[in-house]
Amino acid sequence: MRVAVGADRSDVLVMVLRGAFRQVALGLAIGLPLALLAGRMISSQLFEVKAYDPLALGLAAVLLAACAVIASLVPARHAASIDPVKALRSE
Repeated sequence: MRVAVGADRSDVLVMVLRGAFRQVALGLAIGLPLALLAGRMISSQLFEVKAYDPLALGLAAVLLAACAVIASLVPARHAASIDPVKALRSE
């Protein structure tokens, strides 16, 4: 619909990717503190387990962001390539 009312295809692509990264940022904002808390709890229960591993947390965050890019590129490219006339006719 946005392409039909004048948005560029790159604007649609950016909009879809921004929505995906907003969800990733929210998940990281909630998940990282919980992971740190869980690390503290596990380190007191298990022998020689560190409470805080910045390398593992950083790699997990980067991997999550990479997966979000890959997963959102397919629908973003599809949304950007739809013909506006066909989109309006189906609505």
